[in-house]
Amino acid sequence: MTKPQHILGPMRVPFLILPPACVALGTGTAVWTSGEVSILYVILAFVGAVATHISVNAFNEYFDFKSGLDLQTQATPFSGGSGTLAAHPEAARTALITACVALALASLIGIYFLTVWGLALLPLGLPGLILIVIYTPWMTRFPFLCMIAPGLGFGPMMTMGTDFVLTGSYTWTAFIASLVPFFLLVNLLLLNQFPDVEADQTIGRRNYPISIGRQNAAFIFAIVLACIYLTPIIGWVLDLLPAWALLGLGTLPLGVVTAIGAYRYADDLERLAPYMGFNVILNVVTPILMAIGLFIAA
Repeated sequence: MTKPQHILGPMRVPFLILPPACVALGTGTAVWTSGEVSILYVILAFVGAVATHISVNAFNEYFDFKSGLDLQTQATPFSGGSGTLAAHPEAARTALITACVALALASLIGIYFLTVWGLALLPLGLPGLILIVIYTPWMTRFPFLCMIAPGLGFGPMMTMGTDFVLTGSYTWTAFIASLVPFFLLVNLLLLNQFPDVEADQTIGRRNYPISIGRQNAAFIFAIVLACIYLTPIIGWVLDLLPAWALLGLGTLPLGVVTAIGAYRYADDLERLAPYMGFNVILNVVTPILMAIGLFIAA
């Protein structure tokens, strides 16, 4: 009999807080630019976003188990997978089914919105579905691709996608707002790769902590962090975002602390762990603060 943890473990439930933050930001841009939005569409966008995240998590767990990576990583609260399949190999098929069912649900919601808004949704929706499937087995072997792929998924595809399914159009406001979760997720996955360098190398993965070293990768982290906070400022200067969206800058002090910690403890993984936690907080709180600002401005 399939046990609940065989399903919930590969979902990585504690990390499913990211899609609500992205959907909130996309809803905020839609409300600010067009006024009222359909509550039904918001709910469907939320369910679809969570389903896509469950799918990519479960696929990641399945492929990492099949490659043997799960048996070599030293898991942290923020990286290394859930450990479910390493402890329960018999649950591998359940993880794969979970990934496929979640992907099918997201696809059905996407098809519904295609009937509402037409083929204009495809440039975001179709690449997003493909990205879910190819990320772990293929894109993780190319440093630049595996760095930007999560950002594309949660930024333009999820955040701007939410705005589109609520309004039926693409806007520069939604695009520039989506760059914030784009840069946040780039940094989230980049820092989460630090503990897995040695294990990832054994199965042929290549990312920046592997190819240029953790210390140099921490410089990339700092540059991307600057982009996170410059983006809403540029959006405000260009009159694409309201001044209230600058609430997102409220996490800047924590971001600076995280960047300093990432550089200082790049090779001291035990002391790096708290900063990985701070990085998760940045990913959730920053877009939510921006969303609150957009709702206030609306």
